[in-house]
Amino acid sequence: MKIGDREIGFLHPPYIIAEASCNHGGSFDRAMEMIDAAAVCRADAIKFQCYTPDSMTINSERSEFVIKDGPWKGRRLYDLYAQTQTPPEWFPKIKEYADRKGIHWFASVFDKAGVDLMAQLDAPAIKIASFEITDIPLIRYAASTGKPLLISTGMATDKDRRLAAEAMGTNKFTFLECTSGYPTPFEDVGLYALWGTRGISDHTIGDVVPIAATALGTSIIEKHFRCFWHPDTEDSVFSLDEIDFAHMVKRVRDTWTAMQPRTYRSEDGHRELKRSLYVVVDIKAGEFFTPENIRSIRPGGGLAPIYFDALRTKTASRDLIRGEPLTWDMISGS
Repeated sequence: MKIGDREIGFLHPPYIIAEASCNHGGSFDRAMEMIDAAAVCRADAIKFQCYTPDSMTINSERSEFVIKDGPWKGRRLYDLYAQTQTPPEWFPKIKEYADRKGIHWFASVFDKAGVDLMAQLDAPAIKIASFEITDIPLIRYAASTGKPLLISTGMATDKDRRLAAEAMGTNKFTFLECTSGYPTPFEDVGLYALWGTRGISDHTIGDVVPIAATALGTSIIEKHFRCFWHPDTEDSVFSLDEIDFAHMVKRVRDTWTAMQPRTYRSEDGHRELKRSLYVVVDIKAGEFFTPENIRSIRPGGGLAPIYFDALRTKTASRDLIRGEPLTWDMISGS
């Protein structure tokens, strides 16, 4: 799979997405500052969420439209989404600024209008959030753009995954393993299930899970991102600020590098220090080799120590001087 100009897969460093979410706090200027900061952190992409409160829910006082638990307990859905939206009219400028900064951008979409906007602005990918994995018409419509899709799996059943995959047709897509707990406790992560997983969307606090997932072969990492000087938002508690995010990016890529086939280049300057057989006492021609006149020591210029016992029946072919590495031409009959 490819996102923009970036190949995705085990042979390439993980594709790291800075999830801006609502951390701009409704300020366009802060959104632009987040793009700057994500680029400085060397994230591959910054992702926003493209919705209006009316594309997410309806303005209702009924109890079903009030959040029952979690960090947003007691909030009406409509009020929450009105406060946390990234207005659609921002996206042309988001695209322009992100392109100028050399960082990919795209958004989670929640209705056909969001899909159309991503297609119109030629976003390199489209995200489907975990709560929308059951919206098969939306997934099918997003797939019709031909753009690669990232689909979070929080709360999804095996059937949900199967139906979402079928809705993709032949379009490229990747599931991002996800636990829809905000923040997610470590006991709910289930890293054992992430072996070889293509991607994760992580809501834990800190960077332990992205690093561990990289060691398990994950190729895409999405993590909530904020600027430390911006006011707190609904997502701040499980977001990394740009300092910690930059550290995560480095650790993830160092982990990926450490997983690659060994080159042993760092050993090149030390190979000559391997043990070998040396003359440690002057030896006359015709004298037998003994533990007193040859030893296995560093460095590695002489014969391998494995020949030590066999040499005890051999004699010196010439006078040997203390400190000479023992070689075959010094041994009579060799």
